[in-house]
Amino acid sequence: MHNDHFSRHAQQVLTVTRGQDLGHGPGSDPSIARSWLRCLEDYHLDPALTMAPTVLEHGRLLESRERLQQVLHIAGSEMNSLHQQLSGAGHAVLLTDARGVILNCVTAPAERKVFERAGLWLGADWSEACEGTNGIGTCLVERQSLTIHRDEHFRGRHTGLTCSASPVFDPHGELLAVLDVSSAREAVSRQSQFHTMALVNLSAKMIESCYFLRHFEQHWLLRFHLQAESVGLFSEGLLAFDGEGRICALNQSALNLLGQARGGLLGQPVEALFECSLDQLLGRASANATASWPLRTRDGRHLYAALRGQARNAPAPIAKPEAPRLSGICLGDAALQNDFRKALRVFERDVPLLINGETGCGKEAFAKAVHQASLRADKAFVALNCAAIPESLIESELFGYRGGSFTGARKEGMQGKLQQSDGGTLFLDEIGDMPLALQTRLLRVLEDRLVVPIGGEPQPIDVRIISATHRDLLARVQDGSFREDLYYRLNGLEVSLPALRDRSDKSQLLDFLLKDEAGTQNVLLDLAARERLLAFAWPGNVRQMRTVLRTLVALTESGLIGLEDLPAQMRPPPAHALNEKPDLPLEHAERLTLLEALEQQRWHMTHAAEHLGISRNTLYRKLRKHGITLR
Repeated sequence: MHNDHFSRHAQQVLTVTRGQDLGHGPGSDPSIARSWLRCLEDYHLDPALTMAPTVLEHGRLLESRERLQQVLHIAGSEMNSLHQQLSGAGHAVLLTDARGVILNCVTAPAERKVFERAGLWLGADWSEACEGTNGIGTCLVERQSLTIHRDEHFRGRHTGLTCSASPVFDPHGELLAVLDVSSAREAVSRQSQFHTMALVNLSAKMIESCYFLRHFEQHWLLRFHLQAESVGLFSEGLLAFDGEGRICALNQSALNLLGQARGGLLGQPVEALFECSLDQLLGRASANATASWPLRTRDGRHLYAALRGQARNAPAPIAKPEAPRLSGICLGDAALQNDFRKALRVFERDVPLLINGETGCGKEAFAKAVHQASLRADKAFVALNCAAIPESLIESELFGYRGGSFTGARKEGMQGKLQQSDGGTLFLDEIGDMPLALQTRLLRVLEDRLVVPIGGEPQPIDVRIISATHRDLLARVQDGSFREDLYYRLNGLEVSLPALRDRSDKSQLLDFLLKDEAGTQNVLLDLAARERLLAFAWPGNVRQMRTVLRTLVALTESGLIGLEDLPAQMRPPPAHALNEKPDLPLEHAERLTLLEALEQQRWHMTHAAEHLGISRNTLYRKLRKHGITLR
């Protein structure tokens, strides 16, 4: 049976490399086809051969580990952490040198033999020249992150493996190592690897950054980013310079942020890059370099920076330090803040985000904040609510159309949301309500990075996707109303936003929203009103709190909001009512039912009345009865 499988796989490889079958199957990926061709023409490998991998002698393996001793020390804890994040079972986390030789392996002790039978043991050479197309070897050649899934391997004996690998570069841009996660489980799907690949990329970047910091421990080290709160994250730029102010090394993020090439900067004075003298720059140094400050480049770029080193007295400050702040969102809740950091990290690596949470809990504000804190902050952030647009219009809204492509189309045509967000971010709100036919088209766009307007030709796009929903998408996958492959494609990292009632920063959020709604107007809450607002259940979450505050700000004349100014349902009962009979359980249940129906129908009165089976007049009467104010 094994021989038959190897023969069929070898035939598939030969068919693809002869250019006879590029339309489907593993060889349809150009990078796989290129690798298979290299294996045949450059390395003269046989896909059906079942020979064991080449393994370094023990002495040579020790020499290889000695050369990368510092990298292995840094990577050790990161590999263990990655193995735990992947739930451990069924995964091997591997680190190789720049030749593809495995120098370290983290796996469950009970599974070590399984991976050794697959050829994944210390000292094994997994370069393309030895083992054909595989995660480690092909990553070394392509110099980019990639996943090699089962039949995409060149050798038939490796088709039981799925491998996700990411390169690790040294401070000079040379390939240092490869971090790989391999699985021998049959149930591993291509879609499920998006999450694994994202974690591998993050871990590789962490190893890369830690190595840079350790390698230039005795140098001045400048850390910078477009956003103050992103200094210290893996996407920050790192620049090392010596005591004379000469640039010694930069990481790739630094080159991207500065818009420069590595070769043109090495050996140059750091003053040539920034609008400050070397003495001013060194005056900002600190041993821990935790606080960031504004820094402007010679070509007008605005950055935030921190400098590691021993501070010197500076003749003049560069600029007044500014506290990191994200506009449009409050992140006082520790768990929410942690989720934001993780979301930003994966977003910077082009991993799709899926935000889950109740209606009104701030999903769009969270998505926008991630965009604004990323390297795409100066590009477009385009939002589309999939539930608010009629099914007949959502296709043209998302993909656009060419002029005259259908009756009623504009003569000049229309750019869709995907094209409008080219270079930036597309936020798909209520993605669970997207029609199935459009889900198929969207999946194609995400896979091919091409958008086809109605009646038009394919156009390349560079867009990152953030999706949001208040629905249980897995349940919709199970009932067939949402594509399983699209779900895994969009769910690179799922972030669950807490309801307002569960947030620990409710008081801070109240102040944030009040200041935001008041603008230049000086508006205050008295203590009783503040306590009442904080005690309220807020079934409509942040959106409801913002709407109430907007109304209170608009109505206040003195600038002080008191208890009597609050909506009726938020005020305590009048004194005479305390002697009357308490609210009946049925009355309370009716009020909750009304609020729930209004939230489900997004406060659309006609839809809410139909949902409840009552007339609009009856609905309005009941709202007045229970003191529920309209948004």
